[in-house]
Order: sequence, then C-alpha cells, then structure tokens
Amino acid sequence: MGFALSLVMTAAGAILIWAVNVSSSSVSLHAVGWVLFVFGLVGMVLSIAFWSSWGMHGRRTVVDDGSNRRVTEERTTSF
Repeated sequence: MGFALSLVMTAAGAILIWAVNVSSSSVSLHAVGWVLFVFGLVGMVLSIAFWSSWGMHGRRTVVDDGSNRRVTEERTTSF
C-alpha cells in the first residue's frame, strides 16, 4: 500500500467518523470509518518508514578520477 492510498483511506475514514450521521441496522459506518482511519495511518507510517530503503539510498555513483579507469562508489545506509 502506497502513501497515496493510505492518505485516501485516512480521509475516507475521517469523513465516515466525523461527517456522516446515518444510522443503519446492519453496518456501523462509524466503526468502518475507524477501521479505515487506523489502517490508513498505519499504512502512512509504514510507507514513510520504508521510503528511504526504496528511494535514493544505496545507489551507485560513477566517479571519474582523471585516470583511464572509472571508480564506482556505492553508498548504503543502515538503520
């Protein structure tokens, strides 16, 4: 689940929790809203936490040191 889907789930959950006043005998929309809201927040936190491991870290940089050979530097970060 990506950050955008988590944001949409959180927004939909917030709307169901605080903006909808409908009573139904079969489904509690407030409970569904809370579930969407919590799962959306957890998805956002996980997306942000793993963003650095999927992003620009660990990429290779090719450096020309002036000679006829090329040096490859690999940057990695550990958490």
